Amino acid sequence: MNTFLKRLLIFLSIVAIGLFLYSYFVENIFENRLSPKDTVEFKLNDLELEVFYNRPYKKGREIFGGLVPHGKVWRTGANEATTFESNKDLMVDGIYVPAGKYSLWTVPNDSVWKVMLNTKQYAWGVDEQMQPLWDPNYDLLEIDVPVETLNKVVEQFTIAFDNSTDDLKLTLAWDKTKIAVPLTVIKDQKE
Repeated sequence: MNTFLKRLLIFLSIVAIGLFLYSYFVENIFENRLSPKDTVEFKLNDLELEVFYNRPYKKGREIFGGLVPHGKVWRTGANEATTFESNKDLMVDGIYVPAGKYSLWTVPNDSVWKVMLNTKQYAWGVDEQMQPLWDPNYDLLEIDVPVETLNKVVEQFTIAFDNSTDDLKLTLAWDKTKIAVPLTVIKDQKE
């Protein structure tokens, strides 16, 4: 066997062992995730918004007030921390949010949720004790958003952008609960 083939086999063996070890110790890349990753994008003219999050399923469980306790900070999804990114400056419920990438955190309650955008980026949503990694010292905004009760169950946690009435909102829905965060793009001023 020539030298090239030996080196190629050694290289491919190292890659295969690396993939196996990564899959075994970090994340099983050969199996479907219980809470799949998703990216939601919204583009209009030169505005680009993006949310990265993980989408857990209801699976017959009590969600808000059960799996996701009322009055406690939630990573707003599963696994990695949820992120919100905008290429334009925004006003969110009257609070200035400069263009950039933020982590998104919520505190669910029966009638009102607290929504926080945090300037710190977190690799994961919770620590080893399943406590949120959220640090309030990095909050850019904290707003209260009213809860809407849905008639139909949303089986899988869903984040979306709604611009159906030219009134842009970031919506979060799961089980029979939905909230809508108002977003306003700050128009560039002409000189």
